[in-house]
This record gives sequence, structure tokens and C-alpha cells, in this order.
Amino acid sequence: MAKINCTVRQASSNIDAKHYDTERIRKEYLVENVMVPDEINMTYSMFDRIIAGGAVPVKEALKLEAPEVLRADYFTQRREIGIINVGGAGTVQVGDEEYHLDYKEALYVGKGERHIIFKSDNAAKPAHFYFCSATAHRETGVKKVSKDDAVVMHLGSLEESNERTINRLLVKEVVPCCQLQMGMTELAPGSTWNTMPAHTHDRRMEVYFYFELPEDVAVCHFM
Repeated sequence: MAKINCTVRQASSNIDAKHYDTERIRKEYLVENVMVPDEINMTYSMFDRIIAGGAVPVKEALKLEAPEVLRADYFTQRREIGIINVGGAGTVQVGDEEYHLDYKEALYVGKGERHIIFKSDNAAKPAHFYFCSATAHRETGVKKVSKDDAVVMHLGSLEESNERTINRLLVKEVVPCCQLQMGMTELAPGSTWNTMPAHTHDRRMEVYFYFELPEDVAVCHFM
């Protein structure tokens, strides 16, 4: 059975958060150890009941089970999930169907698909599956999405060090999502920032996943 770790983060008041020091901010909003070999690690946030995590199958396939906090028979019983591969080539099995994902390809899995299994093509260069999941009220099927399918936006400038391409992968123009939307931002050479300073939205919360950082670090933070 796959080693599955799930932590729960409570929501916090914006008034209280103003008094957090750096250590407390990191404890409440930063998620580390997202990608660990032969483990599925996820964080359940009370902000919009969002789940973010990673799966790195190396020696064996990893089956995504519903953590206790969901009180569900299977992970997508009442949820949808988006998956983006940021490592070596791999496969996501959904029910009896298999979907091969190369580097930076995505998969949307709607509510009601019972079995999700992560596999790598090559243990020497394993897949790194980042996933994000939201509650869903209807069944919307499964769809593989590449960057060729994405809604692409070019923003920023090299002079401001934020020239970037936003690939909107899992959005309503591409897949019939319920609540979840996912994209991938690629910085142009010479640009160094995208989302800082941190910001919030009244209509939704956001999870940012950073990868390809020095020393093979990958982290998430909630907004």
C-alpha cells in the first residue's frame, strides 16, 4: 500500500494573521516536502477545503486513497482533481484507463472516478505528479491536457524582471471543471519573480507550487 501522508491546516483570521511573525507565517501557509520518493504527501486546507500535494512513484505504483478527513469511500467521491507532471514521464491510471503524461502535461479527473494510480516510466527518472483537488457537485469526466491545448497569456517585461508565459491548463475553456482551475507559469530567462508580493482574492483562495528551484526543492504555499 502506498505511503500516504495528509496534514490539515486550519483557516485563520486576517486580523490575527497581521500579528504573525515569519516563523508563524511559514507554519500556517508554507508546505514543504511535497515531493518525496515512493510517497503521496498532501495538505488539506480549511480555506475552501482545497487539497494540494505530490506523488513520486519510484519503486512501485502509488494508489491515491481518501484520507480520513474526507470521510469518503474513495478520493473523488465528492471531489475533482487536477494533476500536472513536473518530472520524468509517467502514467496516471483512472479506473481501467491509463493516461500517459510527459513533462508539464496535465490530467483533469472529475468527480466519481474511483481509482487513481500513479506510475513512472523509469525509476531512474521518476515522474513527479503535483495535484490539487477541490470539492465538486457533478461528474465531468477525464481529460488529458498539454500546453498545446492551454489558453496562453504573455505578461510582464524583462525590464521589470517578470516577463512570463501563463499556460491556463485546467480552465473552463479547456475542460469542464466545477470549481478547480489550474495553470502553469513559466518565467522568461532573466526574469525572477511572478507572484510576489503575496496577494489574495475575494472570490477564491490560491495555492502556488514552486518547482525547478535550487537543490531540487519543491514547495507550496496557500493564499
